Amino acid sequence: MLSDLAAQGTQDYSLNILVIGAHPDDPEKVGGTAWKWIQQGHNVTLVSVTNGNAGHHELTATQLERTRRDEARRAGEVIGAKYIVMDIDDGKLMPTFGNRLKIIELIREHRADIVITHRPWDYHPDHRYTGQLVLDAAYMVTVPTIVPHIPHLERNPMFLYMSDRFTQPSAFEADVCIDIDDAIEKKMDMYHEHTCQMYEWLPFNQGILDQVPEGDRERRIWMGERRKRGSSAEPYRDKLVELYGRQRGTRINYAECFQDSEYGVRLTQDNLKHYFPFFD
Repeated sequence: MLSDLAAQGTQDYSLNILVIGAHPDDPEKVGGTAWKWIQQGHNVTLVSVTNGNAGHHELTATQLERTRRDEARRAGEVIGAKYIVMDIDDGKLMPTFGNRLKIIELIREHRADIVITHRPWDYHPDHRYTGQLVLDAAYMVTVPTIVPHIPHLERNPMFLYMSDRFTQPSAFEADVCIDIDDAIEKKMDMYHEHTCQMYEWLPFNQGILDQVPEGDRERRIWMGERRKRGSSAEPYRDKLVELYGRQRGTRINYAECFQDSEYGVRLTQDNLKHYFPFFD
């Protein structure tokens, strides 16, 4: 999968990165790092395994699916990424063999070097099962007799988890953290495209719909102030200092962190800058 130049540790290569979330607006959790990859010439594809057609208090499933597909497309355009929304109904995702084959196909079609997904425990079953399906597809993407109509990968990708706040059965552990101070507004612009979620469904579900401003500019400011808290660098300060040095690491405001799932290619000190070519 990796070119000879990549294996030699040069920067004259392009990585293929898949960010696989459960719903439209889930891949945005790593939107800052995705933008940084794209800025360096790498290929990023954002994927929602479900069509997001359940998360609204007023729109019908048909209306919502159409809306969320359009919003996802626009969010991807903010950073220049392709955004795929699959055809599985929101809230109905199961870790079946058939769905595993779909994920294997997806990873092979994009010749992925890195696959990022949810950890397989979470408050939402779609998140849990998305993570499980991706892990179940790992290794199998290298087996020629599985999904034989799509060429198998000669090398298993690196499978990484995006961060979360859950502690059972174990807490998220950051193996690498990326400074996204230069990308935080791009990330917020991606979220801003998800109107039906950021300004309608989620505020309704949280009981704060009356707090949502009317104007587009005011909404963007309001949402950004709230959403940026989820990208705070503070919980990962020690890792940032380790990676960037004390002078810079103590000044970073926003970060996105990843945990090595232990599936596929392992993240090591030797390959860190190859997969995350953002370090000076």
